[in-house]
Amino acid sequence: MWYQIFPERFRNGDRKNDPTVTDILGSWPHEDPKAWHVSKWTGDWYELQSWEDADNKGFYYRAQQRRYGGDLQGVLDKLDYISDLGITAIYFNPLFESPSLHKYDATLYHHIDNNFGPDPEGDRKIWESEDPADPSTWKWTAADRLFLKLIEEIHKRGMKIIIDGVFNHVGVTFWAFRDVKEKGERSLYKDWFIIKKWDDPSTPQDEFDYAGWSGVRDLPELRENENGLVAGPREHVQHIVNRWMDPNADGDPTDGIDGWRLDVAEMVAIPFWRDFRKWVRAVNPDAYLVGEVWWEDWNNGVMFNAAPWLQGDVFDAVMNYRWARETGRFFKDRKNKISATELDRRLAAIRGDYPEDVNYVLMNLMDSHDTDRLSSQIVNSDTHYDKHVNLNDNPDYDVRKPTVDELRTQQLIALFQMTYVGAPTVYYGTEAGMWGADDPDERKPMLWADMKFDNESHHPFGKARPDDVNEFNADMFQHYKKLISIRRTNPALAIGTYTPLVADDTNDVLAFLSSYESQHIVVVVNNSMMAQSVRVPLNDHLKTLRWKGLLDGIAVDVSGNSLRMTLEAKSGTVIEGEGSL
Repeated sequence: MWYQIFPERFRNGDRKNDPTVTDILGSWPHEDPKAWHVSKWTGDWYELQSWEDADNKGFYYRAQQRRYGGDLQGVLDKLDYISDLGITAIYFNPLFESPSLHKYDATLYHHIDNNFGPDPEGDRKIWESEDPADPSTWKWTAADRLFLKLIEEIHKRGMKIIIDGVFNHVGVTFWAFRDVKEKGERSLYKDWFIIKKWDDPSTPQDEFDYAGWSGVRDLPELRENENGLVAGPREHVQHIVNRWMDPNADGDPTDGIDGWRLDVAEMVAIPFWRDFRKWVRAVNPDAYLVGEVWWEDWNNGVMFNAAPWLQGDVFDAVMNYRWARETGRFFKDRKNKISATELDRRLAAIRGDYPEDVNYVLMNLMDSHDTDRLSSQIVNSDTHYDKHVNLNDNPDYDVRKPTVDELRTQQLIALFQMTYVGAPTVYYGTEAGMWGADDPDERKPMLWADMKFDNESHHPFGKARPDDVNEFNADMFQHYKKLISIRRTNPALAIGTYTPLVADDTNDVLAFLSSYESQHIVVVVNNSMMAQSVRVPLNDHLKTLRWKGLLDGIAVDVSGNSLRMTLEAKSGTVIEGEGSL
């Protein structure tokens, strides 16, 4: 049961380590904003602060310069919140030193970002005493040590931790790239990058040019050959794996992370990932590797069939965006809605693409740091998944708070997510009722019950919008908590055999069975906009079981060869049957 944390926006637990303007200068848009300061955690998201409004460059330009001060102490302070929700594993977006808010532009792989730890200036002095190319000189900063404490506390609570590994590209402040920029063809690291043209010192222009991820110059790509990363960065990454998976190098990995999420994994040749798996498993044979293998052709909406990465020699799982898109088309779309039969067919096709055991560990997510939030997907039904889903790309995108009915749809999707085959993944704040468009809006500061937030009433383009109360949604939290508890206490939902039972296109009803040993779980969803009586036929074996509902307030009648119940609009139920088949 996964929980994804975007560190800069989760919780500010130590205001003494908040970023300064110097800390952000190496990131886009590479300017020194006058009178810059850390943003108000509880502020109206689209309201421009005085320093942001000084030159009329607008929200989408200035939002990339915002920092809210999220840090590791904030995560430590809220580990019990995460544990109380029922989470068993945490996935962190990048934590390594970087000037950006997202940290996908690493400066150093071998240190945690100094603004995530308790002593930013002391950490800088430690960096300066090291040779980043020589692991024998590496030390542990205050931020590193706090991260190791975080690992320990996560493990104490019976949870696992994986972190983002961004090994296709780095940032322009990355130590080896800075050396290349400074020394040109004399640099020892010139072969680490894809240099298109060197600067001609005899001209006033800077002709230096290089390949960046998807053409983004802020993200220089590491050089590859047919086997993936070339020797220099390959060896460096192996040292990084060892450092974070067994920090004290004693052969016992329990003090280290439990695996990796690998960014833009399809952009690095598979042979490299095979070697990466060997390095990881040599340290921890039980480590989990999940790849971001997503868009094959974003412009035409084609997602990868990730089977080549899931044959047991590369990754254990991928982020299951294919599942998210098809699930959304059934539950939230209106004009482009697919039927229950079509959803069943498409999900069966996805399961059929992968080895059976892989389906149980796929990271089933509905939203992330790269998509609009689930509740806003529901508000903006019939949009393409992850395409033109913010106001910068789509001026008609609706940024308001979801209605009660739209939140019911989210709750129904959560029920399906927590009972379907795979490993459910909750993006921070989805369980708290957060809403928001795609980047940067899905990266708002986390809603906390102990904070009073300003209403959201501003619009980045000055359009009229509701004055929306922005507060922690306790009902949504309890709904997720209940569903997660049901999943965790019923092994049939986690490792059971999946069998479709009902796909009623007329009434928009879907039902399926999950069975493991003597436990059998039937899940029924009423995706229609009206309450209705639902009948789930049982075969001769299933009708002999003892059936009971696991959700409060929904009575289940076992009559003849059927389970019968009345379900409200956009709702569902989970029913347990016990006995031998």
